[in-house]
Amino acid sequence: MSQTTISVRMDEQLKKDFDSICSDLGMSMTTAITIFAKKVTREKRIPFEISADPFYSRSNMKALEESIAQMGKGKIVIKAMEDLDKMADE
Repeated sequence: MSQTTISVRMDEQLKKDFDSICSDLGMSMTTAITIFAKKVTREKRIPFEISADPFYSRSNMKALEESIAQMGKGKIVIKAMEDLDKMADE
């Protein structure tokens, strides 16, 4: 079977961490990626759950943008943590 090369860009620290874990497991990153590709091909799915971080949801991003706009207009209220705790209890 002929071989081919793929190139993947990732954060440098992620690569170091991934390489270290693969090494601890007794395999190379190439072997780990090949195992992943074979499992995806065999099962025709990503072999683990993928979910979105709710922080980046459209509704949250809209609320953050509105808050930033209000701050830009000087419309801010400063509260101490105790005040916020009391408000939450009400």
